[in-house]
Amino acid sequence: MTYDPRIQHLLRRAGFGATAAEAAYYSQRGVAAAIDELVNFGRVADDVDARFAAGEPLSPSSVINDARQRWLFRMVSTRRPLQEKMALFWHNHFATAYSKVAGRVGGPEATRMMCAKSAEHPAGIRGQLELFRDYALPNFRDLLTEVARDPAMLVWLDGRANTKVRPQENFAREIMELFTIGVGQFVEADVYAGARVFTGWNLQQIGNRDDPNAFYQFFYNAAQHDTNAKAFSFAIYGNGGRTIPARAAAGGMQDGLDLIAALARHPETARRLARKLWSFFVSEVQPPDERFVEQIATVYLQSDCHMASTVRAVLLSREFQAQSSHFARYSWPVEYVARALKEVGYAGYPLNNALSPLSNMGQQLFEPPDVGGWTLGPSWFSTAGMLARMNFASNLVGRQRTDIGRAATGNGATPEALLSFYLDRLTPAPYERAAYEDLLAYLRGGAPWTGTEAQLRVKAPGLLHLIVGSSEYQLV
Repeated sequence: MTYDPRIQHLLRRAGFGATAAEAAYYSQRGVAAAIDELVNFGRVADDVDARFAAGEPLSPSSVINDARQRWLFRMVSTRRPLQEKMALFWHNHFATAYSKVAGRVGGPEATRMMCAKSAEHPAGIRGQLELFRDYALPNFRDLLTEVARDPAMLVWLDGRANTKVRPQENFAREIMELFTIGVGQFVEADVYAGARVFTGWNLQQIGNRDDPNAFYQFFYNAAQHDTNAKAFSFAIYGNGGRTIPARAAAGGMQDGLDLIAALARHPETARRLARKLWSFFVSEVQPPDERFVEQIATVYLQSDCHMASTVRAVLLSREFQAQSSHFARYSWPVEYVARALKEVGYAGYPLNNALSPLSNMGQQLFEPPDVGGWTLGPSWFSTAGMLARMNFASNLVGRQRTDIGRAATGNGATPEALLSFYLDRLTPAPYERAAYEDLLAYLRGGAPWTGTEAQLRVKAPGLLHLIVGSSEYQLV
């Protein structure tokens, strides 16, 4: 079956590729209806966790490698691909590293802070990843507010030590520099004022320190809040006012809410998000089109910071759907692995086996290198990174040889037919003629082509290894 290339492009960008069944389903729906279903994922059942590691003794709310397996499983198996894709986007945007959090509160509690589902937490508190899922596409202002209260973020950027006597500037700096308006849109005095805004936004431990069920949660400590006025170089209020007024300590949390609202609705936040969405969904090969940036920023502001409207506008845009945007993004390691698992199949392949290869490719989930997130684009493709990708492809295909040979049956009357079948199924970027002929030469090598099941069992897995390991498959 030949699938709609526009749908395949959509599912590579708004998801992690597609199984044959998913490609057929969305192709029948058409592009507009597919985008509508992807964006309105709340209408689709979220039953993926019930299918995760059935019968295996894993603890994804307390053991970080188990949590990594669960997230990878969700990427591959979810019926809500855009939810997981946006969770990955926000994980990089609000980059938080497990290792530092674990160094402060211990491994099990750090895993709960980063990954726990509310049903698995002793107090029903969700981890940061669940926060990113819940706020994948709602209002960005609300997401910012939740991130500011998030226990993992409070540990990561030292907010738990933010007091009126010694304001801690880390979160205030990053919420302006990295999370919203960006460099050049604020002055150093704004950082100090922002630190004072968030004084008292701390953590408290519930339960005895020796209790394995003890945990940390957000706590507004009114006694540690700076109640004085805070002046900024940019407007905080709709009337142009730049000063957050003095408030009694009991109402001091409103200072932070006022600042967050101002940053969320700032035109430069809208433009910065539009540029990041360009790079994530449209192209890393071409710089952001400024007309696109202004159009998407306008949608964001007119929708009162709602990400569903904003992302929908991106996916429906002429720039996203243009042929020149196909295969114009460099695949992150986790995108590459999830797509290969979906398209090749992974029956009998333990997802734990993918964790070391992912790390060797340069991306370990829940471990961005710093608050700026991963360095994206062609830098993923070091010699060691490409070797790790090819070795992963070899290992995955080797474990799927029987299923691959079975799927090839009836699709390999000629070498050209078999190659066409897999190029349509795996959707690498178009091969140049010489590379295409090399793939055919592999199929034609050895005994004369007969297309028998025995021959397909040998040739089909080798062909998949070559495709998944090729440079053309590293683009999405």
